[in-house]
Amino acid sequence: MPVVNGKYVIVRTYSAGVFAGTLVARKGREVELSNARRLWYWRGAASLSELAMRGVKMPADCKFPESVDTILLLEAIEIIPVKPIAEKSIKGVTPWTA
Repeated sequence: MPVVNGKYVIVRTYSAGVFAGTLVARKGREVELSNARRLWYWRGAASLSELAMRGVKMPADCKFPESVDTILLLEAIEIIPVKPIAEKSIKGVTPWTA
């Protein structure tokens, strides 16, 4: 089943890392997300698949920076639909700053 626009997703890219956000558009390996957060580091999920299904169990240990309004990701290699409970978990992580 294809991932549809408007769905909250996790996108793994070839070299830019992993992002979570609302799918705006996809054309080949280019993916546009809105309200996107980089998932720099997480604890409490063994894989991106588990993160998309259950969220994180240790949100205080995660490093998810502030979201950006929109981002165009090049070289997307994986797009995973996120369950509502996991979306709430990801969005609930306090933004990490340095």
